[in-house]
This record gives sequence, C-alpha cells and structure tokens, in this order.
Amino acid sequence: MQQNIDTEKDLQLREFDAMCVNESRLGHKWYHNLKYLIVGILFGVVFVKAEVVSWFRIQEMFRLQSFHMYGIIGSAVVVGMISVFLIKKFDIKTVYGEKIAFHPKKFSKGQIYGGLIFGLGWAVTGACPGPLFAQIGTGATVIAVTLLSAIAGTWVYGFLREKLPH
Repeated sequence: MQQNIDTEKDLQLREFDAMCVNESRLGHKWYHNLKYLIVGILFGVVFVKAEVVSWFRIQEMFRLQSFHMYGIIGSAVVVGMISVFLIKKFDIKTVYGEKIAFHPKKFSKGQIYGGLIFGLGWAVTGACPGPLFAQIGTGATVIAVTLLSAIAGTWVYGFLREKLPH
C-alpha cells in the first residue's frame, strides 16, 4: 500500500516536470532491450539513406534553400498527429496491454529559450540528437564532439533546472 502511495506521489510530481510519466510498470530481462537496439540501427540506416544526417541537407534547410528536410519533418509531424488521434479514438494500448495516457503540458517561456538554443546548436553543428549516432556511424567521427557537448548540455540543464523558467 505504501509503495502505491509513493508511486502515485512520484507520478504527480513528474507531471509538473519534463520527465516521462508513462513509464512501464513491467519488469523485463535485459535482452528485451535488444529490440530497441535493432530498431535504432534500422532507424539510423533510414536516416542515412534519406540524407537526414547530411550536414549539407541540414545547412540547406536552415538557409531556406531546399524543401527536403522540411518535407521529412512535416511528414513526421503528420504521422505523429494521425497516430495520436488513432490511439485516443480507439483507446489503443501498448504491446503489453498497458494504457497509453496523454497529459496536457502548459506552455512556458522556457520552451522558447530552449528551442532557440536547440536550433542554434543544430544550425551550427549540423546535427540534432536523433541523427548524432548515425552520423558517427557513417564515419563522421568529429560529431563525437557534438555528442559530448549534447551530453554536457543535458547535464548543465539538469544541474540548473530549478533556476530556469518552466
């Protein structure tokens, strides 16, 4: 009973934060995570083949010279919107039968600052967090500096989170 109360309190606190509130309560062996590794590798291959990890394509996007990246991002947004609509309409559950819950997020000025910092870093480095590993996998090992910078930025955010506007 006490664990249930603690879990509920933890979830209520997380709703005010950027942390995930839809964590699975199921326990799995370590090898169940191999499916995510396989999907991640396949996703990386798709990123490379679609030129999503191309520094040139990213620079084209930020210079407004090509529709390529906007088309990919726009397609992803549309697929996401349709997916959320279908999940809500048909009350679709996870593959393990758990309910998928959507929680409203309040807009804050911190999202503007964060988006500007993220976009600036993306424009300067030609890399966002998704394709970093695919870029390194293609042999662009200099991107490891960007990866370490992203990790450092995440750590700094965690350290300063209580002092930042949310």
